[in-house]
Amino acid sequence: MAFIETIDPDDAQGPLREIYEQAVRRAGRVYQILRIQGRNPAALDASMRMYVALMHGPSPLTRVEREAIAVTVSRVNECFY
Repeated sequence: MAFIETIDPDDAQGPLREIYEQAVRRAGRVYQILRIQGRNPAALDASMRMYVALMHGPSPLTRVEREAIAVTVSRVNECFY
Protein backbone atom coordinates (compact mmCIF):
# COMPACT_ATOMS: atom_id res chain seq x y z
CA MET A 1 0.00 0.00 0.00
CA ALA A 2 1.32 3.43 -0.93
CA PHE A 3 1.81 6.16 1.63
CA ILE A 4 1.58 9.84 0.84
CA GLU A 5 2.67 12.28 3.50
CA THR A 6 -0.05 14.87 4.02
CA ILE A 7 -0.10 18.33 5.56
CA ASP A 8 -2.24 18.55 8.67
CA PRO A 9 -4.67 21.49 8.74
CA ASP A 10 -2.95 22.83 11.87
CA ASP A 11 0.36 22.92 9.97
CA ALA A 12 -0.97 24.44 6.72
CA GLN A 13 0.24 27.89 5.75
CA GLY A 14 -0.53 30.49 3.09
CA PRO A 15 -2.82 29.47 0.24
CA LEU A 16 -3.13 25.90 1.56
CA ARG A 17 -4.40 27.16 4.90
CA GLU A 18 -7.04 29.23 3.07
CA ILE A 19 -8.15 26.21 1.04
CA TYR A 20 -8.36 24.06 4.18
CA GLU A 21 -10.37 26.76 5.97
CA GLN A 22 -12.81 26.89 3.03
CA ALA A 23 -13.15 23.10 3.24
CA VAL A 24 -14.00 23.30 6.94
CA ARG A 25 -16.63 25.99 6.27
CA ARG A 26 -18.11 23.91 3.41
CA ALA A 27 -17.91 20.39 4.85
CA GLY A 28 -17.03 20.78 8.53
CA ARG A 29 -13.63 19.11 8.09
CA VAL A 30 -10.68 18.60 5.74
CA TYR A 31 -11.13 15.25 4.03
CA GLN A 32 -8.13 13.03 3.23
CA ILE A 33 -8.45 13.56 -0.52
CA LEU A 34 -7.81 17.26 0.07
CA ARG A 35 -4.90 16.57 2.38
CA ILE A 36 -3.28 14.35 -0.25
CA GLN A 37 -3.68 17.03 -2.91
CA GLY A 38 -2.44 19.60 -0.41
CA ARG A 39 1.15 18.78 -1.35
CA ASN A 40 0.47 20.99 -4.39
CA PRO A 41 -1.83 23.87 -3.34
CA ALA A 42 -2.21 25.21 -6.90
CA ALA A 43 -3.43 21.81 -8.14
CA LEU A 44 -5.72 21.45 -5.11
CA ASP A 45 -7.20 24.89 -5.78
CA ALA A 46 -7.88 23.98 -9.43
CA SER A 47 -9.39 20.66 -8.38
CA MET A 48 -11.68 22.34 -5.85
CA ARG A 49 -12.82 24.97 -8.34
CA MET A 50 -13.69 22.20 -10.81
CA TYR A 51 -15.54 20.24 -8.11
CA VAL A 52 -17.57 23.28 -7.04
CA ALA A 53 -18.43 24.12 -10.66
CA LEU A 54 -19.55 20.55 -11.38
CA MET A 55 -21.45 19.89 -8.17
CA HIS A 56 -22.83 23.34 -7.35
CA GLY A 57 -22.84 25.25 -10.65
CA PRO A 58 -25.70 25.62 -13.13
CA SER A 59 -26.77 22.29 -14.58
CA PRO A 60 -29.87 20.52 -15.88
CA LEU A 61 -29.09 17.85 -13.24
CA THR A 62 -30.13 18.17 -9.61
CA ARG A 63 -27.53 17.93 -6.86
CA VAL A 64 -28.90 14.49 -5.95
CA GLU A 65 -28.48 13.31 -9.55
CA ARG A 66 -24.91 14.61 -9.64
CA GLU A 67 -24.05 12.83 -6.39
CA ALA A 68 -25.67 9.63 -7.69
CA ILE A 69 -23.46 9.77 -10.79
CA ALA A 70 -20.35 10.35 -8.65
CA VAL A 71 -21.20 7.41 -6.38
CA THR A 72 -21.94 5.13 -9.34
CA VAL A 73 -18.69 5.98 -11.13
CA SER A 74 -16.73 5.45 -7.91
CA ARG A 75 -18.41 2.10 -7.38
CA VAL A 76 -17.70 0.95 -10.95
CA ASN A 77 -14.06 2.00 -10.48
CA GLU A 78 -13.95 0.18 -7.11
CA CYS A 79 -13.00 3.46 -5.48
CA PHE A 80 -14.21 4.48 -2.02
CA TYR A 81 -16.34 7.60 -2.39
